[in-house]
Amino acid sequence: MTAHEFTRSDISLSNWRTRPFSTWTFQNVGEIVPSAVIASARVAENAPRPLGSFAGVRARTVEGAELTLPEFLHYSHSDALVVMRRGEIIAEWYAPHADPSKPHIIFSISKSFTGLLAGILIDKGLLSADDLVSKYVPESIGSAYGDVTIRDLLNMQVSIEFDEVYLDRSGAFDRYRRAMLWNPERSDEETMTLRALFRTLPKGDHPHGTRHMYRSPNADMAAIVLEEAAGERYADMISKYIWRPMGAHSDAFVTLDRAGNPRASGGISVTARDLARLGELMRNQGGGILPTWQVAEIFAGGDREIWRTGDQGPLYPGGSYRHFWYETGAGAVAGMGIHGQSVWVDPASETVVVRNSSEPVPINDALDQRVIAMLKAICAA
Repeated sequence: MTAHEFTRSDISLSNWRTRPFSTWTFQNVGEIVPSAVIASARVAENAPRPLGSFAGVRARTVEGAELTLPEFLHYSHSDALVVMRRGEIIAEWYAPHADPSKPHIIFSISKSFTGLLAGILIDKGLLSADDLVSKYVPESIGSAYGDVTIRDLLNMQVSIEFDEVYLDRSGAFDRYRRAMLWNPERSDEETMTLRALFRTLPKGDHPHGTRHMYRSPNADMAAIVLEEAAGERYADMISKYIWRPMGAHSDAFVTLDRAGNPRASGGISVTARDLARLGELMRNQGGGILPTWQVAEIFAGGDREIWRTGDQGPLYPGGSYRHFWYETGAGAVAGMGIHGQSVWVDPASETVVVRNSSEPVPINDALDQRVIAMLKAICAA
C-alpha cells in the first residue's frame, strides 16, 4: 500500500467506504467483509489498451468547465474505464492506484446480476414472476414482503416503509448496514442477519406495483428467494449460469452476512473488463447465456409513468426500470452503483462502457448527469 497515504491498520468498518481509504478498499472488499467466491474461467488478460483517440472525447464538469476524457476521469475520482466495441476491448484507462486485475466493488450493479439470475431461474421453471415472495420465504408474511410478487420485487415496486439513506448511522439503514456486516456493531442494539431484519420491515400505505421506490433490501430478498427456489447458493449460481459460461477471466466476489446470506444488492466485486463482458451479453440479446425474452424486456423497459413519478425519475427522463436494470430512454440500458459505478450498453453504436470510481459521497446527482453525458459521448465517438 505504498502508493497510499495510509496503512491497512487505519481502515475499519467505520471508514472503509470513505476517501482516501476507498481508493484501496473498493478493490479489496474481501479483507473487510466476509465474501464468497464467484468462480470464473480464470483466463489470462492482455495488457491494458490505451485510450487512443478516445482521449480527445470532451466532457463537462459540474461547474461547466470542458475537459478532455483523461482530465474528466481524474476530476470525477474515477478508478477505471473500459470501452468495448463489438465484443472487443478497444480502450482502457486506470487511475494510478487502480489494478486492472483486481475486482472492484460495483455496489448496486450487483442488483443487475441478481435480476439476470432471476430470469434464468424463471426460464428454467424454478419460479414464476407471478409467485409471492412468501411462497419461498414463509416468514416474510406480516412484513412488506409477505404479499409482494417476484415481478414487483424485481421492478422496485415494493410498498415498504424503509428509507434509503446511505450515510445513516443511527436508524433503519444503519441496522441494515450492520446486518450485512458493513458497519460496526453497536453495544446497545443487537445485530440481526439480513433475513431476520427483513421480517421487521413493514409495508407502506399504498399497494405493491404502483410506485417506483428504489430500496436496496428488495434485491437482497430476491437473492434469498432465488436460493430457496433453486436449492443452491447465490454465488454458486452466478458462477454456474453466468460467470463461467460467458468466459469471465477473473473470479468475482460477493459479501455475506454472518449467516451466509449474500449482499446481492450491492456486495459484488468484479474487474471492469469482466463487467464489460457481461454488458456485451446484454448487447447480444443474451449471447445464448441469458434468457432472450428477459433481455428484450429490459431494453423495452417498464412502466414509464410509474418511473416518472417515482423517486428516481429525474435520473433518466423518459426512462424506466425493469429486472433491476435501468432503461435510459435513449436506446441504452445501464447498471449503476453508488460512489460512481456504471455499465452502459448501447446497441446503436455496438458499444459497452464500464466506469469504476471511488467518488467521495455515495450519491452526487449533478455529477451523475455529467458522467451519463460522458458515457454517451464515448459511444458516439
